[in-house]
Amino acid sequence: MTTTSPSVCLQPVGTASGEINLPGSKSISNRVLLLAALADGVTQLDGLLDSDDTRVMLAALRQLGVQVDDTGTAQVRVHGGLPFAVRQADLFLGNAGTAFRPLTAALALMGGDYRLSGVPRMHERPIGDLVTALVALGANIQYQGNPGYPPLLIGPGAIQGNEPVRVKGSVSSQFLTALLLAAPIHTGTATHDLIIEVEGELISQPYILITLNLMAQFGVQVQRQGWQRFTVPAGARYKSPGKVHIEGDASTASYFMALGAIGGGPLHIHGAGSQSIQGDMAFADVIESMGAGVVRHADSIEVRGVHVARGEKLKAFDQDFNLIPDAAMTAATLALYADGPCTLRNIASWRVKETDRIHAMHTELEKLGARVESGPDWIRVYPMEPSQWKPASIVTYDDHRIAMCFSLAAFGPVPITILDPDCVSKTFPEYFSVFSQLVRA
Repeated sequence: MTTTSPSVCLQPVGTASGEINLPGSKSISNRVLLLAALADGVTQLDGLLDSDDTRVMLAALRQLGVQVDDTGTAQVRVHGGLPFAVRQADLFLGNAGTAFRPLTAALALMGGDYRLSGVPRMHERPIGDLVTALVALGANIQYQGNPGYPPLLIGPGAIQGNEPVRVKGSVSSQFLTALLLAAPIHTGTATHDLIIEVEGELISQPYILITLNLMAQFGVQVQRQGWQRFTVPAGARYKSPGKVHIEGDASTASYFMALGAIGGGPLHIHGAGSQSIQGDMAFADVIESMGAGVVRHADSIEVRGVHVARGEKLKAFDQDFNLIPDAAMTAATLALYADGPCTLRNIASWRVKETDRIHAMHTELEKLGARVESGPDWIRVYPMEPSQWKPASIVTYDDHRIAMCFSLAAFGPVPITILDPDCVSKTFPEYFSVFSQLVRA
């Protein structure tokens, strides 16, 4: 591997094996940072992810007057409590959806005057369903630009919560997560339950389970009726559990599971396993169905696979990826090495992520020489023979997952250049360094 800013050139590799310690989960890290800030007491967080998205959340909390002490590598101590000391602020939240959506809900229910903005792409990512639900609760939120999109202006509202609040579940599960995380700001002093009802199909359901699990660790038990009705009881208020350990990132684990699946292995991934609360660990089932050998331990996973560089093939798939949309991107790249066309279905949420990921994956896979078909909520990728591969420069669209997915194309027979590889700093700044330590020609 050779690096020349702003690109990294990956020479063809044949095998992958070794051990990797996963960085902390982004989904868990940003949730517990906010939970710790809202909770009564001091919370020690161990295993916190150090990335662009968590730095955005940390900076915002400190700007809001929350005391956060750095106590060691991947460790912080958060001094929580309501309300936040700073009642007026202009917050820049980059492209961090896991910061923008929950902070929108929390600040809207807390009162104060705030402006929330981000990078241009964040201003193209919809937030209207969340704002509509919050306004129905009595929040005061105005769009500063295009209706339905950031930037947002939040002012003091008159939060009621006497009637169920409804939120659509078909665009992003982060809207429901934001409402759930913020609900105890209201219920802590309310005499009635806060009921949240989901309209339509709720996508990415495992991410809601992460939210509910973490809320319970901070003392708030949410009653769930299927995926349509959630009740946060009157009097529910966050209390610090004292210490929280953040497990490794399961979405990041998917790239290393894939490495083991196509590079022979064994590849031992530490930090998340069978006891993980993250739905993306189900990606292990995907690679197992494709022919990889998987051994699951409580907090780690071991993968042995085929050697695609020697002409061995993975088994093709046709699968619904609604529950694990982030990890699904890895499967789209693995399709290059399958024994037939692979179809990923029910992935409409890709359209509203850091970029339009269906368009991005379609475009960049074709650069490699692959035949690709796609629609509003699906993509089909046809495998390639060695003679079909073309050297390509992969555009990453400022999307960390595009960059990490296409590193797997290094198992083809031609060099691959990844443009703007530093976009991986959103979740795993050291990704390409770790990748280079695990692969060999």
